[in-house]
Amino acid sequence: MYKKILVPLDGSPLAEAVLPHAQALAKSEGAEIVLLRVPLTPNIEFLSRNPAIAEKMIEDVEKQTEGYLESEVEMLKKSGAKVSSIMREGSIPETILAVADETHADVIAMSTHGRSGIQRWLMGSVADRVVHHAHIPVMLIHPN
Repeated sequence: MYKKILVPLDGSPLAEAVLPHAQALAKSEGAEIVLLRVPLTPNIEFLSRNPAIAEKMIEDVEKQTEGYLESEVEMLKKSGAKVSSIMREGSIPETILAVADETHADVIAMSTHGRSGIQRWLMGSVADRVVHHAHIPVMLIHPN
């Protein structure tokens, strides 16, 4: 049923809490796990003030992201999972949905930060936007 599971990660232990669930699903279905990381880059206004510093910052963030993804891929491979990774820039919810389409993912597995009330209104909910706009099933893991 599921051949490809897209797992968006932000580098936090909370986001990584979805990995055992994705591994179990992948194992039961014989599916591939595709890890996605959308690095956070400096504000565009800051970038225009000093392009050299901005370029260096972006390069550093991309290297950190690549290292993080390589580490996660190796950990999952050691446990027998078929896994690959993708790094993309852009708006996080839209990038998750675009990569799901591009990779022909059958399901998106992700953690939710569990925000509510004012905090959710101020910060938004990536998981909420993905759930409401995805054309494939979304498996959400709550932090608790």
